[in-house]
Amino acid sequence: MAKNHIEKLLFIQKDKVIRHARFRHHLQKRDRLELSKDEITFLIDGYTRDEIPDYQMAAWAMAVLLNGMTHEETAHLTNTMANSGDVLNLAELNSIIVDKHSTGGVGDKTTLSIAPMVAACGLAVGKMSGRGLGYSGGTIDKLESIPGYRAELSTEEFISQLKDIGIVLAGQSLDLAPADGKLYALRDVTGTVPSIPLIASSIMSKKIAAGAEAIVLDVKVGEGAFMKTFEDARELAKVMVNIGKLSNRRVIALLSPMDQPLGMAVGNALELKEAVLTLRGGKGPEDYHEHCLNIASYMLLLGKKANSLEEARIMAQKKALTMELLLKNFVSLLLHKVVTLPVLIILICWLKQKTFWRLPRKVPVISQK
Repeated sequence: MAKNHIEKLLFIQKDKVIRHARFRHHLQKRDRLELSKDEITFLIDGYTRDEIPDYQMAAWAMAVLLNGMTHEETAHLTNTMANSGDVLNLAELNSIIVDKHSTGGVGDKTTLSIAPMVAACGLAVGKMSGRGLGYSGGTIDKLESIPGYRAELSTEEFISQLKDIGIVLAGQSLDLAPADGKLYALRDVTGTVPSIPLIASSIMSKKIAAGAEAIVLDVKVGEGAFMKTFEDARELAKVMVNIGKLSNRRVIALLSPMDQPLGMAVGNALELKEAVLTLRGGKGPEDYHEHCLNIASYMLLLGKKANSLEEARIMAQKKALTMELLLKNFVSLLLHKVVTLPVLIILICWLKQKTFWRLPRKVPVISQK
């Protein structure tokens, strides 16, 4: 009886030690202490395997929001999340793969126009996009306004599509950076979105896992962005560029204003319409079209398709007016996403019309979510 009692006490004590170890990380951040590489690995791996519950991880994320992380901690966090799943090796494609990322804002749907534009210039675009974070819809949310659009791709499908058509816009799969996928969702519901280390590590872990060599970062600043001040936006940009360098990626960050919506449309389906307007000979809003050309130019420069920014812009501008090629890239993207044939036929007819407003109202071309 005494032996069983002692064993029970030992078990309880062991359980307390384990639980105390799991609590230690957010206590350290609460007290402004630096976590080691091993401690960050323990935290992220444990959370990914469901060994650390959401409430403990939420406490840690809040402590990070309030007290920040060192550059070393942020780099360790990024690499741990990137390596929590598969890391794509795109060397077999024998070409430079470029990617871009926007930190998000009201009316920001640039990926939908830029990816076909850059691909039309002969540069492969492989992008793993996120969903809405905070109040803005993500690229995948906008694409899923098209009935039947399948955003989740396996590693094999991602590489195969990149080989076949030179453009991939995929959601975050369970294969790539699954730790970030879990933490991303947790941050969205716990008020811990606007943390520079967490934003930087989330963005860059996906970029590293997706295998792109060259990355253009569009860091939004202003009332409609997560970064409200120029100083915060510049700090976020510096952190992400530094992570890229440590990971042997070519990275450039641009700061762009978000004190008013980009373009005229706000809302997933409406923004998709506006993005496609820009693909139809640059007929979208002027500010949006200009911003897309600017980002595309830097992607072409970083991807070594042009020797100067001026040359890259001329190239992007020329392709932006080649409506048939841009729409072909967009339709090819939809074909590889298993959009149902009837919907695809309607979309092709819709894309080639002179205006967007001639479709019968009863045809469910795009459903607002």
